[in-house]
Amino acid sequence: MSKPVAATPALLADWPLPRVRADSDKEDRGRVLVMAAGAEVAGATLLTAQAALRAGAGKLQICAPRSLAVPLALALPEARVIPAPETAAGELAPQAASGLGEALQRCDVAVAGPGMLDEEAAGEIALRLADRERTALVIDAAALVGLARDPARAARHLGGLVLTPHMGEMAALLGCADTKVQADPLAAARAAAQRFQAVVALKGHETVIATPQGETWRHVGQAAGLATSGSGDVLAGLIAGLIARGASPAQAAVWGVFVHGQAGERLAERVGRLGYLARELLDEIAPALNGLEAAGEA
Repeated sequence: MSKPVAATPALLADWPLPRVRADSDKEDRGRVLVMAAGAEVAGATLLTAQAALRAGAGKLQICAPRSLAVPLALALPEARVIPAPETAAGELAPQAASGLGEALQRCDVAVAGPGMLDEEAAGEIALRLADRERTALVIDAAALVGLARDPARAARHLGGLVLTPHMGEMAALLGCADTKVQADPLAAARAAAQRFQAVVALKGHETVIATPQGETWRHVGQAAGLATSGSGDVLAGLIAGLIARGASPAQAAVWGVFVHGQAGERLAERVGRLGYLARELLDEIAPALNGLEAAGEA
């Protein structure tokens, strides 16, 4: 098999995102639905949702545990927040995905998993979303582990599936030891892409992206500070926002990983190599993204 293509500014310049017209409105830039954390990590929902907007998505919906709906609506006034059934622990219950109806039909991409702790409930939510053929999906964190219970069901999804595991989550997806994934991340990403018929972004210092068709890319990070709580939530929302704007799942994953890395590098220069926060990445997404798009147009 061929070696992965390096994700560079030159690559992105030759692979521009769908153009946003000067007279476009929010309806033209798509709608994102976020199904994320419960009571213990509620901030993950905010990180994911805001990242989608910073990436340029036009509209935002959040499906939240009923007890968190009002606090989240006040914390993020840009979003429509849909109260949903929750478990005794304050996490989204599986039936939340089945009761979305119109909200799912009207969105272009859904994100599930960031900040979720209940792997069984999160996985069932992801699988029920995968049953909706038209909606693109970005699956992260606990929802990935749950998804591994039924790879064939996930693989039947036709709307575009993106998985964003770290090394441990990839091992759970493939049912193997962490050491096997660490020994050959590229092989692991390719195997998961085939098993789940998904674009897979295996996160790490070197992030590897693979498609079911065998295409692969790699991005070597220069910002050690990105390895911090909530950083992956930001990446999931960023990728979803780019899909909402019209990017393909593969393009959104490559651009999202690169822009995420650029945001970290910008913070490393301003704050320091370590110690910046995931929420600080949010303010760097639009400048990094706009800079790359402008350079590609020059």
